[in-house]
This record gives sequence, structure tokens and C-alpha cells, in this order.
Amino acid sequence: MKRTFIKTLLAGAALGLFGLAPLAQAQDKGLVAISMPTKSSARWIADGSNMVKYFNEKGYKTDLQYADDDIPNQLAQVENMVTKGAKVLVIAAIDGTTLSDVLQKAADKGVKVIAYDRLIKGSKNVDYYATFDNYQVGVLQASYIESALKLKEGKGPYNIELFGGSPDDNNAFFFYNGAMSVLKPYIDSGKLVVRSKQMGMDKVSTLRWDGAVAQARMDNLLSAYYTKDRVDAVLSPYDGLSIGIISSLKGVGYGSAQQPMPVVTGQDAEVPSVKSILKKEQTSTVFKDTRELAKVTVGMVDAMLAGKTPEVNDTKTYNNGVKVVPSYLLKPVSVDASNWKQTLVDSGYYKESQIK
Repeated sequence: MKRTFIKTLLAGAALGLFGLAPLAQAQDKGLVAISMPTKSSARWIADGSNMVKYFNEKGYKTDLQYADDDIPNQLAQVENMVTKGAKVLVIAAIDGTTLSDVLQKAADKGVKVIAYDRLIKGSKNVDYYATFDNYQVGVLQASYIESALKLKEGKGPYNIELFGGSPDDNNAFFFYNGAMSVLKPYIDSGKLVVRSKQMGMDKVSTLRWDGAVAQARMDNLLSAYYTKDRVDAVLSPYDGLSIGIISSLKGVGYGSAQQPMPVVTGQDAEVPSVKSILKKEQTSTVFKDTRELAKVTVGMVDAMLAGKTPEVNDTKTYNNGVKVVPSYLLKPVSVDASNWKQTLVDSGYYKESQIK
């Protein structure tokens, strides 16, 4: 009787009936290395923690590192990840043009690479790209300005100033081009006036997405072009820049009953900016649910390591200079005072207590 029971127990364990086989299988899935650019933005912290959570749930070990917006630091971290035996690298690049050499070393060891949210440029060794529809982000930002100023109804002229993201981030150009697809016809017709005449990413970009740099530039614009005229709208591609821009505007009296705030856009739905929207300072932001992006990335890794083709929905847009990288694009959502609770709290992304 005792022998029969032991045989049954061993057979059950072998079949995974007592949870041992799935555990062994999970332990065999290997190491996924995640390289994030910085902790200075709340969204990258959320991206990293979401990926660790979902990869761990799938049975992968993870190595998550942040590079503090330091390019040599990120290169050293990625090289170390390859040395440690990562099967896959998930990289949100600080500068998408600097990784070619280290990715060649990864490819030589059979390591797969997913560009995460930011396209990695100039390398054939980028297998897939997981991101949001970045052109649509810009369209949403500009469409909010269009609607708030009633430009479609023929209102205007209004004064607008344009801000772009970091010139070493490929996404910044998509944000700007998407926005200009909406705004440029109004600029051409005179319904929107850029008093500084500063247009194009070579003139409006903000290195490293630095809010202090944006604030200093807004200070200069206001003192040079708006001592007598009012600025009615500011295209800002990211919440961190928006906070700096708003600080500059408040410094010269905007935000009062006599001088209401201009329309100020943003992106990432960071807590300080959502609070700013509720205080009627920033006007809108664009929400990108990083939980969904993390899930898409985990799905790509799972498929690749199983010898399958990951699901993509774009095979034309993202040419990194060497190849068109197969991509999965998620939809961004415009958020303002009318839908913040439904979009951000009811979805479980934030708790209401974080905002209020």
C-alpha cells in the first residue's frame, strides 16, 4: 500500500499535479533584461515595475536597470546584461542612435532585442518595436488646441508657441509631425500665429525632455514676443515640459482672472499634471497605459522564445535607417478635466487619493 502511494505521488509530481512541474518549467524560462532611461519621469518607473510584474508572472527572471539619462551608463548596463546571459533585451533608449555596437555583441550571442517605446536607430539587430501610436499622440494634442480655440468654427487669429521633445528621441519627431498635421493649415491661413517664428524640431526641441530647459525657453519667448500680446496656446509634447512652461507663464501673471492660462497640452498623465489640470492650469494630457505596453512586450518575448512570430500591427512606419522594424502600436487617449476620473482612476491606473 505504502509503495503504491509513493509511486502515485511521484507520478503525480512528474505530471505537475502537485505544482512541481509548472514550477520547474517557469524556472527554465530564463532571464529578460530591461533597460530603462531614467527615474526622473514617473512613467518610466511605472513601465519598469509593470514589466517586472508581468514577466515574473510568466516565469521569467528579470534584471531591471535605470541609466539616469546617462548614455555611457546605459551602454555599460546593456553590455553587462548580455554578459549575465539575458535571453532578451528590452530597451527604452536614452539616445536611439548609440546602441549599434552593443547590440551587435548581443546578436553574436543570440540575444533578441525589443525596442521599447523609443525606436533604436541604425541597427539591424532590433527584432521588434513595442510602442504607442506616436504620430496620433501629436494629433490628439493639436486637436485639443483646435477644439479649445474653436479653430474649425473660424475663430482666430490666436497666438501659439511650439515645443518639441528631445532631438535624440525618435518619438519626438512623430509627436511634432502629428501635431503639425493639424496645426500647420491654421498657421498657413493666419488663424494661428507663431510670434517667435520658431518652428521645426531644429528650433523647438528640448534636450532630454528637461522641464527646466522648457521653462527657460518659455521665459525668453514671453519677454521677447509677449510683453504686449497674449499667448493663447502652447503645444507641449510632455507633462514634464508643461509644468516648466506653466511655471514660466505664472511668473508673468497668467492664471489670474485678468489673464487666464493659455491652452497647454501634455503627455503621460503624470500625477502633478493631472493635479494641474484640476487646478485649471494645464489643459490636457495624453494618457498612454503603460500596463498595456508591458503586456504587449511580454507577449512578444513569449512568442519569440517559443519560436513563434509575435503579433504586430505595423510593418511600414518605423524605419530605423537600416530596416523597417515590425511594430505593435497601442492607442493613446486624450485626458482633460472632463474624463480624468473615468480614464485614470476607474481603470485602476491611479487611486483617486493620489490625485486629490
